Amino acid sequence: MLVYDVLIIGGGVSGVSCAQVLGSAAKKTFMEGKSIGIVMHQKASMLQDAVFNNAFGIEPGTLGSDLLAQAKENLRIYSNITQIEGEKVSKVSRNHEGLFTVETNKSIYLARMVVVAVNSSATFAIEGLMDYVEPHKKSIPTKNRIQLKNIDHFVAEGIYVAGTLAGHRSQLAIAAGSGAAVATDILTLWNDGIETHSHDSIRK
Repeated sequence: MLVYDVLIIGGGVSGVSCAQVLGSAAKKTFMEGKSIGIVMHQKASMLQDAVFNNAFGIEPGTLGSDLLAQAKENLRIYSNITQIEGEKVSKVSRNHEGLFTVETNKSIYLARMVVVAVNSSATFAIEGLMDYVEPHKKSIPTKNRIQLKNIDHFVAEGIYVAGTLAGHRSQLAIAAGSGAAVATDILTLWNDGIETHSHDSIRK
């Protein structure tokens, strides 16, 4: 059974941003053999009803639903990323080998690390992660939002959180940056703790 080096839960802005940065680093020597999966569950994404006029680099009037569809297409350029569609994660646990077992409504996956990047709705119900749930620290209490307890996106050994679920405000640029930050932390970990990131450039 395939073991993902990272399995990202959530195909919204922060999850896709994390996947893009990990995918774009594929040519780095420490990335050899690394596999990344992303569960593209988006039905509850806050982008579904959004329209963007104030997001850097995005044409004003762009619909969030169109942005989500384009994001899925953009991920296809990275051969080390597998998109898992039509599934919703219900449970995350560790097995006797120290790997994460991620259960969905249709299948079971194994991963060495997990990035949780779903939204901050109080309906969050992933078994195995509920002990980390706390009230959202930057949201209005009446909105009843939650977050996962974390320090700079780090929840527990092998578990990261990104986006509004990490305690950030709901803004596209913030969510994208949060996902990218998690990805660079993972890249640094894989690079034996030496700080690294992934940039594309027109320079030779």
